[in-house]
Amino acid sequence: MRYCWTTIIVKDLERSLAFYCDIVGLPIVRQLSGAHGNIVFLGDGDTNIELIENPHAAVVTGNRISLGFAVDSLDATLEFVASKKIDVESGPFRPNEHIRFFYVLDPDGVRVQFSESM
Repeated sequence: MRYCWTTIIVKDLERSLAFYCDIVGLPIVRQLSGAHGNIVFLGDGDTNIELIENPHAAVVTGNRISLGFAVDSLDATLEFVASKKIDVESGPFRPNEHIRFFYVLDPDGVRVQFSESM
């Protein structure tokens, strides 16, 4: 068995693409359009994020789920996020000497973690 993707139902696909492409830095892998709406897969490895646009979906925040992304410099990422006017939801944290991280929220309320290994 292989883990393939995480699906996020989004209200505004363009806004979510701007976040995941411009802020997180994920490339678009493929796009699908059909009777059920627009779907975009993003990623740079074996596991992707699948965004499915549904402007009528109820907002479900990701308070128990987060998507984690490794960064080279947490300080540079904090500066970048601030320059894009994105609020830090929580952190930065350093639970031990091996890692530092912080969270932001994507446009639909999903927690996104940026972490730096020490």
